[in-house]
Amino acid sequence: MIKRFIYSLSILLLLGNTYQGIAQSTKNELYLTTIASKDSIYSKTFNEQKQFWVQLPENYNPKSPEKFPVVYILDGGVQLKTLGTVYENYWGHYLPNMILVGISNSTNRTRDLTTSQIKMRSGTEMDENTGGAEKFTQYIEKELIPFIDKNYPTTPYRTLIGHSYAGLFTINMLINHNSLFKNYIAIDPSLDWDNQKLLKQAKGKLTSEIFKGKSLFVSMSAEQLHMWDETITVENLMENTSEFTLFPRSIIEFSNYAELHKESGLNFSWKIYPEDLHQTVPLPSIRDGLVFLFKWFQFKNPPKYNNPETTIEELTELLNTQAKIYAENFGYSAPPMIEELFTGYGYMNMQMGAPEKAKFFFEMGVKYYPKSANSYDSLAEYYESQEDYSNALKNIKIAFELSGSETHKKRLEEIQSKS
Repeated sequence: MIKRFIYSLSILLLLGNTYQGIAQSTKNELYLTTIASKDSIYSKTFNEQKQFWVQLPENYNPKSPEKFPVVYILDGGVQLKTLGTVYENYWGHYLPNMILVGISNSTNRTRDLTTSQIKMRSGTEMDENTGGAEKFTQYIEKELIPFIDKNYPTTPYRTLIGHSYAGLFTINMLINHNSLFKNYIAIDPSLDWDNQKLLKQAKGKLTSEIFKGKSLFVSMSAEQLHMWDETITVENLMENTSEFTLFPRSIIEFSNYAELHKESGLNFSWKIYPEDLHQTVPLPSIRDGLVFLFKWFQFKNPPKYNNPETTIEELTELLNTQAKIYAENFGYSAPPMIEELFTGYGYMNMQMGAPEKAKFFFEMGVKYYPKSANSYDSLAEYYESQEDYSNALKNIKIAFELSGSETHKKRLEEIQSKS
C-alpha cells in the first residue's frame, strides 16, 4: 500500500511538472482567435505542419516602416493569453510596443522541450520520447524565426519565455544557443531533469564564457515544495535531499550560482513566489520578468515631462538621452517615446494652456512617426486650436493621404470649411 502511494505521488509530481496545459489548450486557443492570428508553416525539420499565433501591437500600421521587437513564448496555446494580459497593461512606460508570438507545443511537448534522453524520472518510467530540444531549436532557428522576420515587421531584439519543461528549454537556449535571443524568462524551470545535467553544464559555462548583453529572469513557485511534507520551507529546503525537493532545489542552486558569478556578464535576477503553485506562477513571473528585462526602457526623470516648469530645451535633452539609451540596448536607433505618449503629452499640454509645449510634442510625434496618420491629425488639431487653419489643413491632408479613412476625410472637410 505504501509503495503504491509513493508511486501515485511520483505520478502526480511528474504530471504537475510536465504541465497542465493540455486540458486548457482548446479553451485558450479559441480565446486566442480574438487577440492573435493563427498561422502555420510546414517544417522540413519535423516533416509536419507547425502552428503558432502572432499578436501585433495595437498601433501596427501595414503602411508604416516601423518595426517591433518580438517576444516568443513557448506553450503558446496556453501562455500567450497570459503574456498578452501583462503586455496590454504594461506597454508604454514599462514595455515597448512589441510583436508577441506563441509557439505551439501541443504535440510531443516532452520530447521537444527536454534536453536529453532519460528512461526514469521521479521514480516513474517515462512513457514518452525525450531529449528532442536540439531538433526543436533547429526548427525555431531555421524555420520559425526566419518566417516571422520575413512576414512581419520585426527587429532582431528577441525575448524567449518558457515555463516548466519550456523553462528548461529556455535556459538551454541561453547556455547553448544564445545568438538567437537577447532576453530570457525561465518560469519554474525543470532543472532537475536528467540528474541536473543542464544545471551542471550551465555552471561550467557561467564561469568560462561571456554572456554580456544577455538577460535572464528565473522564477520559482514555493506554495508546495514537498508533495507530502508541509514543514519544508524555502528556509530549510536545501537541507532536504529527497527526490521530491530536487525540482525546487535545482532552481535555487542555479540561481544562487548565477547571482554569485557576475564575471559572466549575464544580467540576472530571480524571484521566489511563496504563495504560488507551479500552475499559477506564470502570470506574476511574466510581469516581473518583463519589467526587469526592460528596466532600461522606462523613462528617466518622468516627472520632468509632467512638470509645467520644464523647458522645451530640457525636454529635448531628455528625449535625446532616452534615444541614446534605446539605441545602446536595442542595438539600433529607435524613437525615444512611443507614438501614443507623444500625442498624449501634446494633448495634456494643450489642456494645461501650454501651446508651445503641445506643439513640440506633436511635432516630435510627426518626426519620429512620419507614416502615422494619427500624428499628423494630432498636429492638425493643435493648429486648429490656434486658428492656424492653413497649417491645420496641410497636416490633415497628409493624415488623409496616409489613412484614406472616412474620419480623416470628414476632418479635412471641416477644416476646409473654416479656412
